[in-house]
Amino acid sequence: MEADKQQTVPNILKKLALLLGTEVKNRKVEIPGKFGRGFCAGFVFNAHIRMLISNYELQEDLVVENPDMDVSKKMIFFKFQNIFQGKDIASTRKQAVEMPSVLIATSRVNTDEFIFIHTNTGTINIEVDANYLKELFELSEKSPVLQGLLENAQPLLFEQLLYPSFQKIVDEIVTSKVDEAFELFFLRIKSEELICRLLMELEQRDERQLYALNNQDIQTIYKVKAQMLEQLEKVPVINELAVRANMSPSKLKRIFKQIFGNSIFSYYQEFRMKEAARLLKEERLSVSEVGYHLGFTNLSHFSKVFKVHIGMKPKQYSRT
Repeated sequence: MEADKQQTVPNILKKLALLLGTEVKNRKVEIPGKFGRGFCAGFVFNAHIRMLISNYELQEDLVVENPDMDVSKKMIFFKFQNIFQGKDIASTRKQAVEMPSVLIATSRVNTDEFIFIHTNTGTINIEVDANYLKELFELSEKSPVLQGLLENAQPLLFEQLLYPSFQKIVDEIVTSKVDEAFELFFLRIKSEELICRLLMELEQRDERQLYALNNQDIQTIYKVKAQMLEQLEKVPVINELAVRANMSPSKLKRIFKQIFGNSIFSYYQEFRMKEAARLLKEERLSVSEVGYHLGFTNLSHFSKVFKVHIGMKPKQYSRT
């Protein structure tokens, strides 16, 4: 019976426990006080899907050899981030504009033989075999995004913001108290529910052609995104961003939209309005203070844009 239980624990979790001089108990590693705080829990549901829940802070980065690496399998990676609703240990270091999202990548983007264990981590990682996914639903030919993802033949990365309905499922995974006899069954169902909803979202994307990505392009696009979101009061200028990225404007726009499913300006505006909502509700700033702080010179225009994204005018929202 104990041997059967061991088969449900990812090897990477055992490796982490060994590195920290501790043990895996109930599929979970508690970080020893001398190394930091928090936990890492892992689950192998079957030969096709596994999950790792990490919420910890370490005093220094660690590098762990990946014992589960199998280049012969076409694995798809789902990395949920900023999903612990302010309860994660790393939350105090996050920027306000960081919102719950998931990175979805083919195995060709994530083929490292080593896993970098960063000092602050609050994520859920799910790995699933692309061939296993193909058997679960009928793939429509109208979605090049899903076809490219499931074929897993080229390096692809997509990022999807998580709606409240997604967050609810994540919360159930993290907080639900389930009897040990049903734990793996329950968590596998919730994992597959998340994946199913994400695939449904990806199917709605209108990309007609996908471009293979390399690590340098991915890192460049994320630097552009970070710079843009750090200056929400400044409307992005494509040519300026392209110069910083050392890309042509057309390539920058193409790769950005492929990864995030939105144009640069629309993506920026969405984050800008979510930050406006936060400032109104959490910081209790006035409508004019928020509008001017985020670079609007016309408060009437700010009010219209806010209503488009949030569903109500800022003054009304601040009273809810």
